[in-house]
Amino acid sequence: MQNVTLNNGVEMPILGFGVYQIPPEQTEQAVTEALAAGYRLLDTAAAYGNEEAVGRAIKNSGIPREELFVTTKLWVQDAPAQENTKRAFETSLDKLGLDHLDLYLMHQPYADVYGQWRAMEDLHRAGRVRAIGVANFYPDRLVDLIVNNDVTPAVNQIETHPFFQRTADQHVMREYGVQIQSWGGFAEGRNNLFTHPLLSEIAEKHGKSVAQVVLRWLTQRGIVAIPKSVRAERMAENIDVFDFELTDDQMASIAALDTETSLFFDHRDPAIASRLGKWRLDD
Repeated sequence: MQNVTLNNGVEMPILGFGVYQIPPEQTEQAVTEALAAGYRLLDTAAAYGNEEAVGRAIKNSGIPREELFVTTKLWVQDAPAQENTKRAFETSLDKLGLDHLDLYLMHQPYADVYGQWRAMEDLHRAGRVRAIGVANFYPDRLVDLIVNNDVTPAVNQIETHPFFQRTADQHVMREYGVQIQSWGGFAEGRNNLFTHPLLSEIAEKHGKSVAQVVLRWLTQRGIVAIPKSVRAERMAENIDVFDFELTDDQMASIAALDTETSLFFDHRDPAIASRLGKWRLDD
């Protein structure tokens, strides 16, 4: 497995396994199969409702803790944000059955992001988490957070796929030393991604699947990817992307697919900000 080195020196696998939208009752088996397939980066979140199942799979795997890279995410917190952030962190850690995290992300750019971030900085300084970062931050919000706080986010996890490539965002992140990570790498199959003529043609030339081409395109751009599946054979296929390389012409042809528009929702949309900013999780 290839790694990326975060801005604090921590190494993170460039390809991992995500559990978004996997029901809790299926998550333990899915993570168990992912670990058996060779994945060592696991990505969950308090909002996914399956941290406990991820924790059980980790515990029963027999894999040494130091070989795993575990990420979870903080949901939007009410005031006092610093106190509630630390409480939410301990809740997630308890559900996962771990004594520390490798990466803790602020899941949404809403509410008292500064209070939440400063609590995360405290957790980082205390050694409870090896790296801290954010998710769904557009460049303006990301840079504002950076220039007004002590710790620069190690990661920004954002929607990134062939139809929304985030090239300008990646440039800003590179300038500030923030690692870009993709969610929705397969665009959830939208725009007929898995049968797209261009992607299918490239896949055929390499003897690979469209999914493998997309993951290779992401990792070849230096983007951390976290594909999800509940099928063991698809998990094995998705991790098998390091034995071929896309040509410059193929990378350029995929670049032409960019619409520069989200296929899901825009975090700058006032309606989205209102809906997500007001949503609270039940502990």
